[in-house]
Amino acid sequence: MVTPLQIYLLAQSRELFELPGLGLSPDRYAVHIARTLEEAVAWLSNRNHPMDCLVLEATMVTEDLRQRLRDDGVLLPVVVLVSPNTLPVLETTAPRLEPWMATYHGAVVTLPMDQLHQLDGTIRQAIDRFLQLSAASCSLPPLPSPVSLPSPDLLTAQQERLTEKLNARLGYLGVYYKRNSDHFLRNMSQPDRETLLCQLRADYRKIILGYFANDAALNQNIDSFVNQAFMADISVSHIVEIHMDLMDEFSKQLKLEGRSEEILLDYRLTLIDVIAHLCEMYRRSIPREP
Repeated sequence: MVTPLQIYLLAQSRELFELPGLGLSPDRYAVHIARTLEEAVAWLSNRNHPMDCLVLEATMVTEDLRQRLRDDGVLLPVVVLVSPNTLPVLETTAPRLEPWMATYHGAVVTLPMDQLHQLDGTIRQAIDRFLQLSAASCSLPPLPSPVSLPSPDLLTAQQERLTEKLNARLGYLGVYYKRNSDHFLRNMSQPDRETLLCQLRADYRKIILGYFANDAALNQNIDSFVNQAFMADISVSHIVEIHMDLMDEFSKQLKLEGRSEEILLDYRLTLIDVIAHLCEMYRRSIPREP
């Protein structure tokens, strides 16, 4: 499973608490909520549960918060939510946010609360800015304990941790970008196409033979087949065709042996399983709109 990004929300507005998970996809984000500064700082300071991004309501952007984060060595990308319907908040946030950023760090991004549908992209923007920060842009003290993080430099340690997590989280996405359309089945020469389909038939036959035989390599064989189909942009209809051709072959063999063909109906589960794996790979890998 891909580990979701841990988002911490510090806010007071009722509308934010009534929106489950801030509208973020639960398979990509885990949202933790606090209403008070004390509750937030206590959680954020717990290095056993490191957060990946802090989302703040504009009214929570205070010197007290900045000082507490600084003193506790908490360094995170930040998204500030601003209410466009509250003019005084808009007027006071900008001048208050600039020095707050200057004494914390520059990876702070603002987002109007009526544009929460763009929060996913804004979080990524804040993280991108955070990963580009230099130590000179942050005024936080050294780590209070060198054991709690792998580097004596807080910014470097946080950037490395977040980079590793993003690499793991976007692993499927990386596979998507590695696809080469020249290697898609529809763009292959006829000999290459026949070679690939022959290989897929052989691999699928191996899956069929091991599906009800407690084959320890079954999952690996399915993953290999699905990965090959994915990289070649094989359609589901092609997989169904491979399955039906193989069932016809087995049916003829069973008839020659005088055995019932009913057993072949059970292998519909194999087809469903393989297609489900392929659909899941597409779901996790295709880039989503912000």
